[in-house]
Amino acid sequence: MAENTHSFAYLFERFPSFVQTFVYREAEEMVRQKVNPLLVSVREPEDAEELRHKTGTDVVYLPSEKALRAEIEERRHTFSSAQRRALSHWRSLPDSGRIFEALWLGQKLKEKGIRHVHAHFGALAARTAWHLQQLWGIGYSFTGHANDIFCETDFPVSNSKIANGARFIVTETDFARQWMEQKHPSTKGHVFRVFNGIRLDEFPAHVETPGVPCIVSVGRYVEKKGFPDLIAACALLRDRGVEFQCSIIGDGPMREELTGLIAEKNLQQSVILTSPRAQDDVRQCIAAAHLSVLACRRDKDGGSDNLPTVIMEAMACGTPVVSTRVAGVPEMIDDGLNGLLLNEGDVAGLAAAMERLLKDKSLAQEMGAKALKAAHEKFAIENSVARLLELLVTYGRVQLPSDFLRDHPHLRLPWWKRLLGF
Repeated sequence: MAENTHSFAYLFERFPSFVQTFVYREAEEMVRQKVNPLLVSVREPEDAEELRHKTGTDVVYLPSEKALRAEIEERRHTFSSAQRRALSHWRSLPDSGRIFEALWLGQKLKEKGIRHVHAHFGALAARTAWHLQQLWGIGYSFTGHANDIFCETDFPVSNSKIANGARFIVTETDFARQWMEQKHPSTKGHVFRVFNGIRLDEFPAHVETPGVPCIVSVGRYVEKKGFPDLIAACALLRDRGVEFQCSIIGDGPMREELTGLIAEKNLQQSVILTSPRAQDDVRQCIAAAHLSVLACRRDKDGGSDNLPTVIMEAMACGTPVVSTRVAGVPEMIDDGLNGLLLNEGDVAGLAAAMERLLKDKSLAQEMGAKALKAAHEKFAIENSVARLLELLVTYGRVQLPSDFLRDHPHLRLPWWKRLLGF
């Protein structure tokens, strides 16, 4: 493989983003390990200026939609007849921006010798990747996360087309892997579970703040996070005379509803909605809390969390966790061993679990320590990236840089030999 060439391209809808730190961490680790991926983002980031220059490599941003369409129209005569026909067909359909993105990006990737694209989320970026394959013969894979795969869309490039066209699919959990194979039977054997990874040395150790016990919950104020259930459980704790302070860190469309619910239950002194904070501040809050709680549940459209990052981060701090048996959460927490799990919507059970860990300090300490051990075993970013690289080589036919292969001899076999089990 020639020097200074890229092994494959990452394709993101928007990169980097604070609400998708798990994606950023993976790309950063790929760059750190000198895998040399090309990072491509369809849109400019809105919330992560301080992350822009931390990956150690440049990010290719597509032109704005208006400029992109104008450029493709001007260059229309340079495309093949099949590509021009595809443009004529797709441009009049919903989500037409994806065909323009694929025409612009495909040419750039071909010039760089890139033959495979890995997208994050089975959404906009994956739909663009599907068009890349149709127009340019560039293969793709994608990592499905949560609602992007659990909830169907009405786009012309459907979830089924994206799934069936991929060389392989990554899911965060075995729950999602099995769900994908049942929903899209032709993908069976080509869907693989790779846990999101975190850099464990970035997390502060669990040291509780003295005084009133603190419960912390982090996430967007949306239905699937289950904050109304948490507030109702806090009301039960208050009624039982349990002393606590609960901070719900985040923002979102349910803020007004949650504010009203707190007032309705007269919890203004005990439950506080805290505006979004910097990543390091959130980690410090989690590490200083007595409990980290996420009462996640399925929303009315069937969407849910899959592998909630905040649970992973609490485990990495060694903070005791209480959550629900939704999607992949039971793959993170062994109930009764390194945390406590309740059925979704079980407000009484949630309150009882929180009360138990707030009152039994030795049990809470034991579960926090075991959670930290599990985080090291399951979520180390180095292990997650190593598994994804195996899949990229075996199924995506990606060629890795020679310098990288010298340090990772098990990845030297060509893709077809790896596929046959040599």
